[in-house]
Amino acid sequence: MIVPHTTSTPGPAHPVRKAVVPAAGLGTRFLPATKATPKEMLPVVDKPAIQYVVEEAAAAGLDDVLMVTGRHKRAIEDHFDNAHELEQALAAKGDTVRLDAVRDPARLANIHHIRQGEPLGLGHAVLCARRHVGDEPFAVLLGDDLIDPRETLLSRMLDVRDRYAGSVVALMEVPREQIHLYGCAAVETTAERDVVRVTGLVEKPSAEDAPSAYAVIGRYVLDPAVFDTLERTPPGRGGEIQLTDALQDLAAGGTVHGVVFDGLRYDTGDKADYLRTVVRLACDRPDLGPEFTAWLKEFVSGLENGGTGSRRVAA
Repeated sequence: MIVPHTTSTPGPAHPVRKAVVPAAGLGTRFLPATKATPKEMLPVVDKPAIQYVVEEAAAAGLDDVLMVTGRHKRAIEDHFDNAHELEQALAAKGDTVRLDAVRDPARLANIHHIRQGEPLGLGHAVLCARRHVGDEPFAVLLGDDLIDPRETLLSRMLDVRDRYAGSVVALMEVPREQIHLYGCAAVETTAERDVVRVTGLVEKPSAEDAPSAYAVIGRYVLDPAVFDTLERTPPGRGGEIQLTDALQDLAAGGTVHGVVFDGLRYDTGDKADYLRTVVRLACDRPDLGPEFTAWLKEFVSGLENGGTGSRRVAA
């Protein structure tokens, strides 16, 4: 049951400038593709998934991005660096469209990299950013969750942080039978329709034990107080340091709010959802959508008529 809660204590405005992008996971669900290629570099149409995340941070005004990576992630560093030989070759051909596409990743923000060292969980990955972030609020964006570029979730979270202080998490209502896949929040309403106060957090509870149907999705705006909390947070579920556990401690002090998001979100951490994401974003592209959508309709029609669709719509 959600209990109304209408009071808050605004803190002094402190602009958020920095974003942390954890990218040290092994990507085992996408093997063998991720044996030599970081999962964050898997293409979503014609850009790697992680570029969408950095573009989102930049669009919200975050101009300093720290990638927390691990071994075999050099491709991420290379992607957000300048590629002088390739740029010179494209410039010599007069191919300005592809030249801009190659240059864009390095121009999005000031990109930094640090290695996590050991895969000790999301909480540990965030803790690795402490020296870079310092005593400032910061955003955390997970690469498995892509938010549609037309949405303004992160900007809304930054606005809520400015007015309520503390930390802010992104929440999305999911079917009860899926809540075991997420961190789950216990909440109280506020005077704002899409803002709740988070009173507790549970990592991947069963449907029976979940305090609500509100799942924590991969966007956070965190107060620097989270670092001290993470320092004393013992390993939790899976033997890892869970960010959810640290936020639970902060929520007990009344300093965590949630923004309830009901917009377009794409989960690229699952094979089937990854494929759906590629199809949806391709259909939305003005340069690809009309032709691809026509092909897709014919392909699906072939499936519905009992065939595989391949002969009817061969390229």
